Amino acid sequence: MTHLLILYTGGTIGMVPGPDGLQPGAGVLEAALATLTPPGVTTRVEHFTPLIDSANIRPSDWNHMLDRIDAWQGDGVIIVHGTDTMAYTGAALSSALSDLRLPVILCGSMAPLNTGGDAEANLSLALTSALTAPPEVWLAFAARLLPAAGLVKQDSHAADAFRSIAQAPLPAPARRFADRRLAILSLSPGLPAAALGAALAQLDGAVLRVYGAGTMMQDPALLLALQNAIANGSRLRAVSQCENGGLMPAAYAAGAALWSVGVDDGGIETAELALARLWLSLS
Repeated sequence: MTHLLILYTGGTIGMVPGPDGLQPGAGVLEAALATLTPPGVTTRVEHFTPLIDSANIRPSDWNHMLDRIDAWQGDGVIIVHGTDTMAYTGAALSSALSDLRLPVILCGSMAPLNTGGDAEANLSLALTSALTAPPEVWLAFAARLLPAAGLVKQDSHAADAFRSIAQAPLPAPARRFADRRLAILSLSPGLPAAALGAALAQLDGAVLRVYGAGTMMQDPALLLALQNAIANGSRLRAVSQCENGGLMPAAYAAGAALWSVGVDDGGIETAELALARLWLSLS
């Protein structure tokens, strides 16, 4: 007999229509599992209480997932999750888990169960993948099993909503996410230095989404804001605003200032993965 743990965090997949829009529906996921679970497999469903929209996912929720994965003595774990922050959770779990002995499968959908959409197929794929996939963190979605470290939500409505960008491995011992103040900040034309400085002053660290292969505006005031943040103990990590290719720190003079003040090179990391790795490095 194979034993799977289902961590049900919330999300569209288990929702039903309510007076103000879609809301979690009692027993919807369990009813689907009764139909879709393969023979010879038992499932244990654990609910987040309350169930949450994935827009409200926090690092403390990642820690709870990690604790339950570490403690599970069965054969695989499925995490049922909303799609809006799926890429963040995929990056967080992939970064914090090492030496996995079982597959961890993320699963969600763009339409709820029992509506003729993608939910049943995604949940069925998650169940079969939890029995056969290598011991890594994956997303089961739109008939594909995607590595979860580099997920990108590429469409807000289509069933084929995700793709995965290959990421360089960064082995690390299993850890948890401490209470830190971190954010992803994007550079954009005309960004006031005072706004960037004010944001950085409130943070322990930040992922900076910079241009292209690693450039930024040649504005002394912006550079001073970065210098002051680093001097005050903040960790800054740069990634490209482009989805593919990553950074090449020595390529352009317009990027030299980033590295001269001590900004870390995030290479080919997605912003979500860079945030997870930076968070763990400060935990």
